[in-house]
Amino acid sequence: MVNGDGAHGHTEEAESKQDGNGEADGGEESNEQEVIVIQDTGFTVKIQAPGTEPFDLQVSPQEMVQEIHQVLMDREDTCHRTCFSLQLDGNVLDNFAELKSIEGLQEGSLLKVVEEPYTVREARIHVRHIRDLLKSLDPSDAYNGVDCNSLSFLSIFTDGDLGDSGKRKKKGSELEQIDCTPPEHILPGSKERPLVPLQPQNKDWKPMQCLKVLTMSGWNPPPGNRKMHGDLMYLYIVTVEERHVSVTASTRGFYLNQSTTYTFNPKPANPSFLSHSLVELLSQISPAFKKNFTALQKKRVQRHPFERIATPFQVYSWTAPQVDHAMDCVRAEDAYTSRLGYEEHIPGQTRDWNEELQTTRELPRKNLPERLLRERAIFKVHSDFAAAATRGAMAVIDGNVMAINPGEETRMQMFIWNNIFFSLGFDVRDHYRELGGDAAAHAAPTNDLNGVRAYGAVDVEGLYTLGTVVVDYRGYRVTAQSIIPGILEREQEQSVIYGSIDFGKTVVSHSKYLELLEKTSRPLKVQRHNVLNEKNETVELCSSVECKGIIGNDGRHYILDLLRTFPPDLNFLPVDGEELPPESQRQGFPRQHRHRLACLRQELIEAFVEHRYLLFMKMAALQLMQQKANKDTKTDALAITETSETPSESNADTTQTQTTASESSSATEVSTDNTSQTDNSTSAASQAETDGEESSSKPTTNGPLDLTTTQNGECKSPLEDPKSREVVLNACKAVGSISNTSFDIRFNPDIFSPGVRFPDDSTDDVQKQKQLLKDAAAFLVSCQIPSLVKDCLDHSALPMDGATLTEALHQRGINVRYLGSVLEFVDKTPAKAQLEHFYRIGISELITRCAKHIFKTYLQGVELSALSAAVSHFLNCFLSSFPDAVAHLPPDELVSRRKSRKRRNRVPGGGDNTAWASLTPNELWKNIASEAQSYYHFTIQCESVDQVVEKYGLQKTTLLREISIKTGIQILIKEYNFDSRHKPAFTEEDILNIFPVVKHVNPKASDAFHFFQSGQAKVQQGFLKEGCELINEALNLFNNVYGAMHVEICACLRLLARLNYIMGDHPEALSNQQKAVLMSERVLGIEHPNTIQEYMHLALYCFANGQLSTALKLLYRARYLMLLVSGEDHPEMALLDSNIGLVLHGVMEYDLSLRFLENALTINTKYHGPRSLKVALSHHLVARVYESKAEFRSALQHEKEGYTIYKNQMGEAHEKTKESSEYLKYLTQQAVALQRTMNEIYKNGSNASIMPLKFTAPSMASVLEQLNIINGIIFIPLSQKDLENLKAEVQRRQQLQELGKSEEPTEDSPLELEDKIPID
Repeated sequence: MVNGDGAHGHTEEAESKQDGNGEADGGEESNEQEVIVIQDTGFTVKIQAPGTEPFDLQVSPQEMVQEIHQVLMDREDTCHRTCFSLQLDGNVLDNFAELKSIEGLQEGSLLKVVEEPYTVREARIHVRHIRDLLKSLDPSDAYNGVDCNSLSFLSIFTDGDLGDSGKRKKKGSELEQIDCTPPEHILPGSKERPLVPLQPQNKDWKPMQCLKVLTMSGWNPPPGNRKMHGDLMYLYIVTVEERHVSVTASTRGFYLNQSTTYTFNPKPANPSFLSHSLVELLSQISPAFKKNFTALQKKRVQRHPFERIATPFQVYSWTAPQVDHAMDCVRAEDAYTSRLGYEEHIPGQTRDWNEELQTTRELPRKNLPERLLRERAIFKVHSDFAAAATRGAMAVIDGNVMAINPGEETRMQMFIWNNIFFSLGFDVRDHYRELGGDAAAHAAPTNDLNGVRAYGAVDVEGLYTLGTVVVDYRGYRVTAQSIIPGILEREQEQSVIYGSIDFGKTVVSHSKYLELLEKTSRPLKVQRHNVLNEKNETVELCSSVECKGIIGNDGRHYILDLLRTFPPDLNFLPVDGEELPPESQRQGFPRQHRHRLACLRQELIEAFVEHRYLLFMKMAALQLMQQKANKDTKTDALAITETSETPSESNADTTQTQTTASESSSATEVSTDNTSQTDNSTSAASQAETDGEESSSKPTTNGPLDLTTTQNGECKSPLEDPKSREVVLNACKAVGSISNTSFDIRFNPDIFSPGVRFPDDSTDDVQKQKQLLKDAAAFLVSCQIPSLVKDCLDHSALPMDGATLTEALHQRGINVRYLGSVLEFVDKTPAKAQLEHFYRIGISELITRCAKHIFKTYLQGVELSALSAAVSHFLNCFLSSFPDAVAHLPPDELVSRRKSRKRRNRVPGGGDNTAWASLTPNELWKNIASEAQSYYHFTIQCESVDQVVEKYGLQKTTLLREISIKTGIQILIKEYNFDSRHKPAFTEEDILNIFPVVKHVNPKASDAFHFFQSGQAKVQQGFLKEGCELINEALNLFNNVYGAMHVEICACLRLLARLNYIMGDHPEALSNQQKAVLMSERVLGIEHPNTIQEYMHLALYCFANGQLSTALKLLYRARYLMLLVSGEDHPEMALLDSNIGLVLHGVMEYDLSLRFLENALTINTKYHGPRSLKVALSHHLVARVYESKAEFRSALQHEKEGYTIYKNQMGEAHEKTKESSEYLKYLTQQAVALQRTMNEIYKNGSNASIMPLKFTAPSMASVLEQLNIINGIIFIPLSQKDLENLKAEVQRRQQLQELGKSEEPTEDSPLELEDKIPID
């Protein structure tokens, strides 16, 4: 995600946070105050529902009456009621009133549930709710990717909830009954990668049938005379006992009528069983319904809420079992009405998306409660809009929406559905002809979305962007946008009052737009500049020329077409007569790209500016130093040495020197750049205090900041002193700042845009800007790519699959089009062997992306009835070893040639050619190789999938997963035989579905995020308790904004669990981590790398809680997923195997344990080098298992290896070395004792007097201790004195880092490696 600049809050707010740490700290205090105000204490009310005992319900004053309704509709005993009111002393409560505003409502009040008469809407809601209850355990919605359902399998491995049920099982000693042998395919060295275990069968999902059929009756809607008797609608029901009944929904409730399938008789049957709820009616006529419904609700309520709550955005599963298609009235009805969101039970009622999106932006945001409300509203509307847009885009491609320009050719059509505007990603009317035609038209929507994201994050009051969602579906790219009021009535020429509609030939500007865009210019680093219009007049802009300003009929200032918000990437934009810097040229840039819209990413701009800022500070510092030296005044020199000395002398003053430093620097205006103040606030400590404006959105480079602290403190008045003014001027020139008195880098996005002309007086400026762009392009190649590779070498970046690799590239501002260059760089790295995993993931990503490009055009020519055949044929060509894959054309296509004449007005997805059927594996792989060459400039010499797999060590299952996720294919979950040379792997029956791939904006919860970051920073400084409180607070705020399910909440829970664990609260750690796992499965996917890591953490906490068998099951699951996603050869696998080996050692499965530990040793040696401390630890763990097996010779051998590493790395005196040598002595004694005993037996035969030998099973505590070490967790001896020492130590370290003294390699200090307090 692009995290907007310092603009999380509001620009003013960001300015106010600049004045050094002092104030920001105060700000945080007041924040905490506000939070406390919000959380009023809850109270209890009694609820009395008809036919049940009164029960107590805990409520809080600021929730709405409606929320009590929701609770009652979810409770086991009241879930069948939907149409009721709540009454207090006979007064009906207003649904939308807050509880605190209701008179007389207090602790212990009795609320009565009173049944209300139905309306058509209420009756529909009731039927839908009953259907939802009946389907509540049925996973088919999750497989079909509807209603924000998604899969979760954790409960299968933990046998339900880990909470109390887990404790009950633990009574007996656990060791006897554990079966520890993993399935064959999980063992180290196994070559098979089965698919079926990905979705283990859940016994709860065997549906308990309550009804055979529940649908709307064909007699709907009721005729006039029956309406006047109160009939609302008719239902047709078949019970499990095969009884067919017809039911009337009337204002008074539900009753049986006398209609049959073919005769209409609406009179009540005798008995009519009139009931207010459908459940009560069915329970009376069907015993099976009564029994199964009760059981079903019991099970439903027992499930963890996180298994049932809807996710904010739909997650699709790329595999699914064959699900039976059952009759479902509500689904059938939904398909033909435009239901979006729970409120719309009446067809034809659509939402004004633009109004909703913009109104939420206008909500007040002065204090925390207001901001929470605003962010929550923004998030909710965005997720609803994304769902609606996705549904609309699919309807457009499937041909269910009428175009607004039906006369034109298919690719030029535009659509409006449900107040959303849809256009296809083709170059209509040669708009993009000069920029690369269709390729440019395909890239523009994602660029535009990045622009919308960036402007949305800056969040300037009065400047509006459109709701934008980009959907890729069935080979087409669809852009969905909200509609500016009034835009459809006017021609574009009249409405655009800022910017250009023809890429800069004609340009207009507008003072209001300049004023609004000026506010975004600093955070987005966009320079204000002049261009010439068609009459050669100068026009001032503060954005690229394509950015258009339109004032809607609602009076709001909209900007759209933000595709060039960020400057062009010159490495992929050859310009005649321009030379790139040598760093770029050496790598073979500039290269021709498919289109001319290649932009630098926002993350790169940020990193580049940061890099330049450090350079600027260094230069200014050096020059000032030289001046000082020349002056030779004693006092000045003294002052300088003093400031630089203090930090290292005393820990107490450090924060003080820092504060003064940063305060004075903002006073002198050495840097007025919004972000750099907050980013470069040197240490983690001050970063926490400045509320961590930025710190996580990119890795901060705190290395070479050594001089800045002292320097800022020193240059008190640079601008009065002409010499220092000159210094600043020189430094500004050198780094390309646009101002001469302060550091300020901005880019002109129109440089190198064809068709844009600049006035003569800005030639210098343009020259400077060109140089800046060249430098930025060179920076990407010479700094960012090497730094990514370095991070992978020292394992601070650990991509596991395509998605995490892409994320790692993006975090450093590297576009995926550089993937080829990155791989070449890795290939030339001396340490290539230690980057094998990275290289392999990169190759598979490159191949699947090339395949995706080909698949896109391939699908566009396939008509709907041949879709599954075409997809299975493509997958066969891509993955199957079967050399002559032949497509099975559906038979009827070959007969009917009649219809081909009348096909001018085809729907977009209706291609009717059968060219796709002629694709062969050989041709596809040739195309992939040429695509890799032309797009990524990377050479793959392979003609078939088997060669690729052989050459690069890939797995076919992994390739299948990657291509399915990228293209939205869903396949049947079964074992595929890819390697058969006699028959293709896939048939058309194996392709279950094609899903859309959706890109949208993710609105942020800024306050929660600040709390989270401050919490992380506190934890890093060793203030665990304070950190824990801040993170708990963050969790509250996240829940407030996002609801219960979100990626960021997942990270929050994981960190909390880790803190709980470190502070010794194991049950709490378990409960938080369980939530984190469930959430990761639901929001990211069941086999996402993040989910795998969550499983590992949960296993550790289970082990600590004594649930050994569960811990093993979880670790085996994690290993299975990891084998599927990335294979065995990955550094993370070493950690996983060490964990498994240790747990197995603990349950005395020594042989199994050795298989895993020895595998871990091999992988650690490969990826960390034979002299690494990790390898030493691996040797030690293996030695311990051999000791338990009494094989002392092998144990000694391994421990000696470990000892040698410790001795070489840490020296003789280090405690690790001593421990190891002690253990060696002990092993030698044991070996000698064993030998004696053996000799004794040989000598005296059976009557020898044998000393009993000590064979010890390892204690759980010792195993846990080792588990903690390998997972990077240490427990801090929490006496007060130790704590003080620790804090002092942490602070001392930070200063060393700041002063650049920590150059010595970390290997020397063991604390660095294994004992860091972990932050994931």
